[in-house]
Amino acid sequence: MGDKTPRLAMVAGEASGDLLAGLLLGGLRARWPGLAAQGIGGPKMAAQGFEAWWPHHKLSVFGYVDALLHYREIMGIRDQLAQRLLADKPELFIGVDAPDFNFGLELKLREAGVKTVHFVCPSIWAWRGERVRKIARAVDHVLCLFPFEPALLQQHGIAATYVGHPLADAIPLDPPKAASRRALGLKDGDTVVALLPGSRKSEIRFIAQPLLQAAALLQLARPELRFVMPVAPGLAELITPLVQRFAPNVNLQQLDGRSHEALAACDITLVASGTATLEAALFKRPMVIAYRMHWLNWLRIRSRRYQPWVGLPNVLAREFLVPELLQDDCTPEALAAAGLSWLDDPARCEAVQARFMEQHQLLRCNTAQIATDAIAKILNKA
Repeated sequence: MGDKTPRLAMVAGEASGDLLAGLLLGGLRARWPGLAAQGIGGPKMAAQGFEAWWPHHKLSVFGYVDALLHYREIMGIRDQLAQRLLADKPELFIGVDAPDFNFGLELKLREAGVKTVHFVCPSIWAWRGERVRKIARAVDHVLCLFPFEPALLQQHGIAATYVGHPLADAIPLDPPKAASRRALGLKDGDTVVALLPGSRKSEIRFIAQPLLQAAALLQLARPELRFVMPVAPGLAELITPLVQRFAPNVNLQQLDGRSHEALAACDITLVASGTATLEAALFKRPMVIAYRMHWLNWLRIRSRRYQPWVGLPNVLAREFLVPELLQDDCTPEALAAAGLSWLDDPARCEAVQARFMEQHQLLRCNTAQIATDAIAKILNKA
């Protein structure tokens, strides 16, 4: 098809997928200014001209319990989307993360002759290695965020390209701490803790409470502390009552989104495991990684883990650079103690910030350009 402007379909679930897809779309649109892309997405994608037939938060579920509760709605959306795309086939489908939703869709489209790309290699190196067989059937190519992933996929005959992480390109090597503090009304001399409880409703249910209780304990220990909490779109109605109940006396500023400003402005962060931990590392912020989930989900995941690390900065380092407090260990007391240990040890903070700089430089390789070149090659083979 040469290098004519393609028509793409994309699906991104939840805030992290929308962020990644928006950055990718920026690179694609630089190559093909008239690019048309439709499917499921969020505001970051819409800013790049994406036409969302369904909002990305419809796919924002985690674990088997949450998925079962929303199964009929989600499968209904997937069936409708598949019918629409099969009736008017795009040149390429790009599934951005959301593997449980996207793999089934990609398989249908690929069997019908549509080229399929999956952006973000599922964490087969962490758990659920059996997914590799599903990947091999469903996708023509995988765009990988981390350098060790393509070799794992290629062992199973799956074409893959390491593209780096688009956040490493988007986030400056030297974060704008002073400017971000001014934008948030914070003083240069303030000691600031960012609370990031996650972007899924299930994460708010399980993680926000211990984070807020930890903030209350930190405030008692250090009355001068300031706290900022970015709130993902649509979650304020869940978080505000929790703040009023568990952290009524905490000097806490709730933010409408603005997570990058919060991370740039803070000294340390208490953060839910996920993409936000990598963002915190790219902002060079010492962190305490927290996670809790429904006990049935925890039993399933715990029994199928392949490595001791969960947080992305630790996975990249292959060691515990930062503490992880998961499930029963994710208590307010433990979170507060881990936060204080960072605040009380500037030398340790400097050491981990140097390691984060190394990770940033490793992942920064003009992701949008590399990914766009890989997609162009795939399209030219069609």
